[in-house]
Amino acid sequence: MKTSSHDDTLFENNIGEIKGQQGKYIIRVKKMTDCQGDAEVAKSPLELYEQLTAQGDEVRTLKTAKADKAEIDAAVQLLLKLKVGYKQMTGQDFKAGCPPSDNSVAPNNGPAAVDADDEDTVDPWNVSTSNAKGVDYDKLIVRFGSSKIDKELVDRIEKVLGQKPHRFLRRGIFFSHRDMQQVLDAYEKHKSFYLYTGRGPSSEAMHVGHLIPFIFTKWLQDVFDIPLVIQMTDDEKYLWKDLTLEDCHHFAVENAKDIIACGFDVNKTFIFSDLDYMGATPEFYRNVVKIQKHVTFNQVKGIFGFTDSDCIGKISFPAIQAAPSFSSSFPQIFKGRKDIQCLIPCAIDQDPYFRMTRDVAPRIGYPKPALLHSTFFPALQGAQTKMSASDANSSIFLTDTPKQLKNKVNKHAFSGGKDTVEEHRKYGGNPDIDVAFMYLTFFLEDDEQLEKIRQDYTSGALLTGELKKILIETLQPMIAQHQERRKQVTDEIVKQFMTPRPLNFNF
Repeated sequence: MKTSSHDDTLFENNIGEIKGQQGKYIIRVKKMTDCQGDAEVAKSPLELYEQLTAQGDEVRTLKTAKADKAEIDAAVQLLLKLKVGYKQMTGQDFKAGCPPSDNSVAPNNGPAAVDADDEDTVDPWNVSTSNAKGVDYDKLIVRFGSSKIDKELVDRIEKVLGQKPHRFLRRGIFFSHRDMQQVLDAYEKHKSFYLYTGRGPSSEAMHVGHLIPFIFTKWLQDVFDIPLVIQMTDDEKYLWKDLTLEDCHHFAVENAKDIIACGFDVNKTFIFSDLDYMGATPEFYRNVVKIQKHVTFNQVKGIFGFTDSDCIGKISFPAIQAAPSFSSSFPQIFKGRKDIQCLIPCAIDQDPYFRMTRDVAPRIGYPKPALLHSTFFPALQGAQTKMSASDANSSIFLTDTPKQLKNKVNKHAFSGGKDTVEEHRKYGGNPDIDVAFMYLTFFLEDDEQLEKIRQDYTSGALLTGELKKILIETLQPMIAQHQERRKQVTDEIVKQFMTPRPLNFNF
């Protein structure tokens, strides 16, 4: 198991950008100690090769010397950026001991080639990749310093629970963690822990991708039989979006109905709006203030990329998302106890918040939260595109009719198949980039059926239209059932979930 000295840092990627310009390279590097300072140096292929060699030596030296984690991270990030730049400039991967020839400069094919960058962008507000398969999660684990959820951990979860792990674990949809082994150790010793996840309510419409953390969180709550708190960050959306406070709070209530429709038990679950709860619970706000005191402005700029032109609300918000990680923020549930560990299932883009939280926790006398990270749910147009609530065709929304769902999948779901039936039968399709197959990995329960679909599609026995039909037949009843459950969620039920109160647990 990784130690906290390896996986916790208050510094996110502070490397700027590398752009090729007709055989020269402009390298902008943001210093760890000064997020405003940019150094700009022109490089030829040979000079860039020499810098890469020196940077590799520097990383090894820092690791051998067991230097500060932030310093090592900065050096590694620069090394990765330089490698990307080297490949863009020369058209070749960097190989130690193999310097470039004098004419090894990739052709300049205009702005698109110049701006190409195969480094994924992942932060709490932006996720982008140029790869049709989606984000490279193995690289992301290295970059974020988390631990891979390997077969050994999945097997241990199965042994501890005495039942088959959720399909999200079996298929690597939840792929990364922090301290999950420690949570299992505590559980085996009959020590309590609780779950915390959240939702940023920016519109009334939620899509199927938004359900992923809640489907998994409900399973975790059921199998471990533990309390759950769900934070609705309506304050965050007000700070980041062009929305009124009233709209953000309304969206929080409407989104809560979709979350409740996932089947959560009101006696074990507390859902709260930041705009309501911050003023109603002094203990929560006191934890926010403690966190704020232990994180500097330079640190949040480094983690989140805030600039001097960002409003002060954005700068202080990370402490609000961090506070539910500590049990004393919920005195009505935990009766003032400060020692109950938190487990946070979330998408990996939220990890910067909790790296900050884990750094602060021991300094204010609280246990570090553990995390389980999920992959991203792809847009219909492909894993390299972004789902948007403003684009009705980018995903399947929870309000879609069966006909709308069918039309979206048939018309907009990116295909990994060949252009003609004859070619597809001969060469087969690529399930790794096919959105219909990707969606089935999330929602089809039967592992054997999913594997047969993969094999048949790869061999050409299964056509794209047939694959889409399987997805449609999988999603239509799932969405219809969700809509029926949501109709049963009245305003009174929402109020029950969102009222601070004891839950059916003794602490």
